[in-house]
Amino acid sequence: MSKVSVLSASMAAVLCLSSCAVMCAQLPEPNGGTIERGTLPARWYSEDAKCMEIPEWQVHEYNPNFFILRQSPCTDFEKPFVFLFFGKDKALLADTGSRNGNIVPAIQLTVKNWLKRNGRASIPLIVVHTHEHEDHTWGDKALQAMNDPAIPVTFVPAEVEATKKFYGIQTWPTDIGHVDLGGRIIDVIPIPGHSAASVAFYDRNTAVLLSSDSLYPGRLYVQDFAAFQASTERLIEFTKDKPVANILGNHIEETNTPYLDYPVGTMYQPNEHELALTRGTLLELEAALVSMHGVPQRLALRDFTVWPSGPKFARPGDRERFQQHVQEEKAHMWDHSAP
Repeated sequence: MSKVSVLSASMAAVLCLSSCAVMCAQLPEPNGGTIERGTLPARWYSEDAKCMEIPEWQVHEYNPNFFILRQSPCTDFEKPFVFLFFGKDKALLADTGSRNGNIVPAIQLTVKNWLKRNGRASIPLIVVHTHEHEDHTWGDKALQAMNDPAIPVTFVPAEVEATKKFYGIQTWPTDIGHVDLGGRIIDVIPIPGHSAASVAFYDRNTAVLLSSDSLYPGRLYVQDFAAFQASTERLIEFTKDKPVANILGNHIEETNTPYLDYPVGTMYQPNEHELALTRGTLLELEAALVSMHGVPQRLALRDFTVWPSGPKFARPGDRERFQQHVQEEKAHMWDHSAP
């Protein structure tokens, strides 16, 4: 083979690989093929100014078999999201909310409405977690004690060993686990770094990636920098040949003004950043982490901030500002529009 032919073949291989990196995650039809589409709300109730008008949970139907619930800012400033998937045989709830969440009535109402619409009498509910922090596990005891015959509960503790066993993860954190809800397989990707037991969920039906507290519009608290960077790289590798419709994290702490977040402890959040991020945001996160050369530091990007946690990263006055802001927010919780 001539040098020209070898060069041409090499260039063709490179172009093929480049094309695959761009195109392999696409679907065969230009309109999205078999992906179950869904929509996100134009706004969340956390942008409303009066706590008397905000329900304990906002329930949003992304599509008929996937629901996103957000806890009221009036119950806890963390106002986390939880996610509810329905398969043919089982339902799965990712996370149980934060302090004072009172999640059981919202879950019962949502599940029973789904049962009524689908002509069903019951469906087993698997309760799992994105990670072990209390703003995502506070409702565990209430759901374990729900005792509703229409919604029998299987509970998976937010612990590494329990997570490995339930999803069939042999080697943590490099292997991928799965759960089959009946016509709906959800992949489970270990992503320690924010916490020891952090996982991401990829729903094959909707191409939605749940990124836990590891990526969302807000402050990405990093406990183990090396593990966090490695987990980010694994998510990029996992998604390189898959469609990603939306990346949905557990919080919104960013305004819709680039590089501007809300102070820690904020309840009322007018002009919020949208919840959904993209795979491009994941690549941006990786680039930010690489730029630190193994030396963690706070770094603000357009849609999120890398925020190493721990005493050595604390800045003078952080705790005092937080406590003062929480007091101010609570003082105005019944009408944030008032001066």
